[in-house]
Amino acid sequence: MSDKQKGSCHCGAVVFEVELANGLDNLLRCNCSLCRRKGAIMQGVAKEKFHIIKGEDVVSLYQWNTLVAKHYFCSQCGIYTHHQRRSDPSQYGFNIACLDDYAPVDSAAITLVDGASLSVADD
Repeated sequence: MSDKQKGSCHCGAVVFEVELANGLDNLLRCNCSLCRRKGAIMQGVAKEKFHIIKGEDVVSLYQWNTLVAKHYFCSQCGIYTHHQRRSDPSQYGFNIACLDDYAPVDSAAITLVDGASLSVADD
């Protein structure tokens, strides 16, 4: 059974829905040059389980180096909402702090991903 949760950026211009098979699990924090600066805690889902339901026209894209990873954020308030993962382009990672029912999580439940050590670039 799938659990659908809604989330948004800070200003509400971007609203998304994500289907979670097991609730919040496999939480990640990456140490690549971008992720360590944004400090987000993410969860990965198959791309077809993540849907922008409002504001696709205000979602901006940031890419660099290999141009595989695609980092998306609200062009109005700047909040990072999701990204297409370099390590698995069939998945999106989404910012769990954007979920409507977000509650802080125990840091022990978060896995550090060594994105800084990926070959070629630190997407």
